[in-house]
Amino acid sequence: MYSEKVIDHFTNPRNAGELKNPDGVGLAGNPVCGDVMKITIKVRKENCKDFIDDVKFKTMGCAAAIATSSMVTELAKGKTINDAMKITRIDISDALCGLPQVKMHCSNLAADALNEAIYDYMSKRNLTIPDDLESRHKKTIKETEGTGHKHDDADAPVDECG
Repeated sequence: MYSEKVIDHFTNPRNAGELKNPDGVGLAGNPVCGDVMKITIKVRKENCKDFIDDVKFKTMGCAAAIATSSMVTELAKGKTINDAMKITRIDISDALCGLPQVKMHCSNLAADALNEAIYDYMSKRNLTIPDDLESRHKKTIKETEGTGHKHDDADAPVDECG
């Protein structure tokens, strides 16, 4: 049913945990299956470009939810914010050598949680939020409402490179 890569990322998850003082926090959940993912990111600036320097996840869910959370952190680490925003559910599934169709929603949640962390980072720094990220944020907020988890907005420094 699961590929060896899915089993590996489930039994040996990469980047599990939560960053202290993260630059961005993303939460995505599915009230139907009960999976909830939280992704925290640390961002470093280099030549006025934002790079995901570190990323961690905490997931409550099935094997596929944990494996996709692990994989999305591997895919995002070291990428610019703009490149990380382009990571899709298909990218995550492909990197895991596929997921059963009934578990594809887990890769959606992983991509959504990453995008939420990026959205949080950008909004805290008053950066211009791309339209597609804004629309994904609204969709994720609506979908996560039924999980009982809330998104937090906090103040943060304004970006000088903006």
